[in-house]
Amino acid sequence: MSVSRYARMRLTSLSLQRFLNSQTPTNTINCSTKCLKENPQNPQTLTCLYNAIIRASIEKGSPHKALLDYRTLFLSRAAPPNHWTLAYVLEACRLSSNLETAMQTHARIIKSGFELLSSLSSSLIPLYIAQGRLVEAQQLFDEISKWGVNIVSANLLIAGYLRIGEYETARRIFSEMPKKDVVSWNSMIAGCVRSGCPKEAISLFGRMLSSNFEPDEFTFSSILSACARVGALHHGECAHRLMMDRGIELNFILCSALIDMYSKCGRIRAAMEVFNAICRDNVCIWNSMITGLASHGLGLDAIAVFSRMEGENVSPDSITFVGILTACSHCGMVEKGRHYFDAMKSHYSIEPRLEHYGAMVDLLGRAGLLEEAYKMVETMPIKPDIVMWRALLSACRTHGKPELGELVIKQMEHSGSGDYVLLSNIFSLGKRWDCAEQVRELMKTKGVRKSRGLSWVEMGGAVHEFKAGDRSHPETDAIYKLLDRLIVMTKAEGFAPATELVLMDVSDEEKEGNLNCHSEKLAVAFTILRTGPRTEIRVSKNLRTCNDCHNWMKIVSRVVTRAIIVRDRIRFHHFENGLCSCRDYW
Repeated sequence: MSVSRYARMRLTSLSLQRFLNSQTPTNTINCSTKCLKENPQNPQTLTCLYNAIIRASIEKGSPHKALLDYRTLFLSRAAPPNHWTLAYVLEACRLSSNLETAMQTHARIIKSGFELLSSLSSSLIPLYIAQGRLVEAQQLFDEISKWGVNIVSANLLIAGYLRIGEYETARRIFSEMPKKDVVSWNSMIAGCVRSGCPKEAISLFGRMLSSNFEPDEFTFSSILSACARVGALHHGECAHRLMMDRGIELNFILCSALIDMYSKCGRIRAAMEVFNAICRDNVCIWNSMITGLASHGLGLDAIAVFSRMEGENVSPDSITFVGILTACSHCGMVEKGRHYFDAMKSHYSIEPRLEHYGAMVDLLGRAGLLEEAYKMVETMPIKPDIVMWRALLSACRTHGKPELGELVIKQMEHSGSGDYVLLSNIFSLGKRWDCAEQVRELMKTKGVRKSRGLSWVEMGGAVHEFKAGDRSHPETDAIYKLLDRLIVMTKAEGFAPATELVLMDVSDEEKEGNLNCHSEKLAVAFTILRTGPRTEIRVSKNLRTCNDCHNWMKIVSRVVTRAIIVRDRIRFHHFENGLCSCRDYW
């Protein structure tokens, strides 16, 4: 290249750069055209100039303008687009969510022979993922992987599959990655939690530590959530200690996760200790504490925390009132619940949502005010959901209202197995066996299967699961032998099996045998078998605990002198010395 030609090119570039730094993109093409008339260039130089114009539009926050520039400038084919052009176009497509142009650009990349440039293909992957085109993204990723895995692309693909619930595909990509980073581990751990696989999330966290990766605040947030879901107190406490040892800063997300973990693992006092020791300037922290207290049936404590919240000038939000109304519901504080429900709108300017109406229906139903609860459902300005109808149906069962129960289940568009079981329960309690049988036949006709009770306990860092009537555990014989002894001991203390709960017209002996192998009873027997005297027993359950198991737990706690903490689908029950924290109101 001659000196004069190089000088002209340099002058043109400087002129254009001064323009880009000082002007808006509106007159970019006109100014550049003027510059080009003064300095006629070859096609390669034109391409560089056109690229600068497109990039200027992107940097000025106008991706649509950048795509318009691209079509206008390269339409005449006076200058061929190069790989930088296509990279800028893909960036503009990403910012403007323009899938059509992106796919056209993808075709041009292949036609121009640029597909071997992994940077261009890598740019396409997040664009396809954002538009839900995971098939195309996967194909590109597989092609790129031939020249070595791009960790960023792999992480994006994992996150994309997890977002749509394709957990197994995400796990396969993760396991095949020869190299991983913290983002890879965080994506998979969080994905396990969202996919309902908390035990696998805990296992992944252990593998992450053994692989010498340093967990960050995102890792700990996910693992604390996993521990909370499964009630894995041991792992939760280890994660808390590790956070302290590594000097992880406790932001409001981690503080809320810690409180939630301790609450859901049955250690409400530990949750309160964390709450009292941290900065409480975010409403999420208060919400976690109030919700935790509500789940343990500590309604007055939840209200006291709410009062402290106002005293520290933290404004409540809609979630705060869900927690407060739930606390009132679990403790039968009807007037308090009415007060807070009315105060939401009148004092705090918070419009009640579906979940607030649901909490009020639950509150009134538990208190036996079924007519008032049903009227609220009929007159509220929001269409009731299945959860609300289910709460009312449960109240019908508790208070023996089969007529209203039938009316309620007819209103439920998508009834689950638990709903039919509740209705059958209502009929069975009234010894209306024909009606109960009709409900069971209806379940068979609709293909609805009863959910099987599942309870689990954490022991030595491992989680042991038990299903109703389960005999798959390695220590089954010893567990049932001890359970039989406990049944005899509790009967001697006055326990009478609630055979009316069994939804079959069979003998009392058969009914009692059905009740004796409920999953939480097996879990309690196993824990007593494996632990020393006076050790606290903690059991989690997927369904609401029944009256029979509830009464049995109370007597067992007195007979074996143990505190038993049961977390069912609704709340916590603390059994100690023959009493329950719920005061038989749940």
